Amino acid sequence: MAKKLQKEKSIEETLWESANKLRGSVEPSEYKHVVLSLIFLKYAFDRFVERRDELISEGKEAFVNQAVFYNAKNVFYLSEISRWDYLIENAKQNDIAIKIDAALAQVEKDNPALKGALPSNYYSGLGLDRTKLASLLDVIGKIDTQKDKEHDLIGRVYEYFLGKFAIAEGKGKGEYYTPKTIVNLIAEMIQPYRGKIYDPCCGSGGMFVQSMKFIEAHHGNKKDISVYGQEYTNTTYKLAKMNLAIRGIACNLGEKAADTFHDDQHKDLKADLSWPILLLTKKHGVQKMS
Repeated sequence: MAKKLQKEKSIEETLWESANKLRGSVEPSEYKHVVLSLIFLKYAFDRFVERRDELISEGKEAFVNQAVFYNAKNVFYLSEISRWDYLIENAKQNDIAIKIDAALAQVEKDNPALKGALPSNYYSGLGLDRTKLASLLDVIGKIDTQKDKEHDLIGRVYEYFLGKFAIAEGKGKGEYYTPKTIVNLIAEMIQPYRGKIYDPCCGSGGMFVQSMKFIEAHHGNKKDISVYGQEYTNTTYKLAKMNLAIRGIACNLGEKAADTFHDDQHKDLKADLSWPILLLTKKHGVQKMS
């Protein structure tokens, strides 16, 4: 009897299984934060290498260490300690968690667009087993981010992890995540061709991403849209900034994560009566707002 062909695991499934090995050191609700910043570093490195190779092929070797030649193409410049190959070389060192924190701090310092988007001293504070962290780095290192033409990988993994956590723990995920079908429907209904887009509870920025995709699909100009938002949860606020920065979407999410009702980050802007587009979805799962 012929053996059944095993279905190939998705990137999301593989990453969840790897993250699940951290159980005991990290709560399942934290898996996404552990994994997403590492995916970001891998993604940024692959784009960095691609752009560096372009510069060399164009005879511009003298400029491969100048950030402006990367930023001009919406690519993050990476100093040596922020590069994925450096982290992999040091993955089995006892201080790998410290090195990851240093990498994230340096890439944020080198790229102003990422200000406030990346976790600070996060990995060194988790007390992770070095071998398990090295194993996770190895799994992420095998991801071919060049296949992610729509830059959706971080968003997909984020959504998958929220869903798995909700199933495993029996908790609602609407506080963090609006289903993609709903996001797509809203974008199609409001047809955001131009003007200001505002989402007072923007989560990971999915509404903004889909609005830009709508514009691209209808041959509009993304420069005709300004993006404003606010998010209450600090880790989700950082994720939104990361998610939008990767896609080259300029945004104003306020100076910090804050409650829209009690600490409005866009009071001055709302005095302007030319706000044509408001995006808002109810965030389920929040029992009480203080």
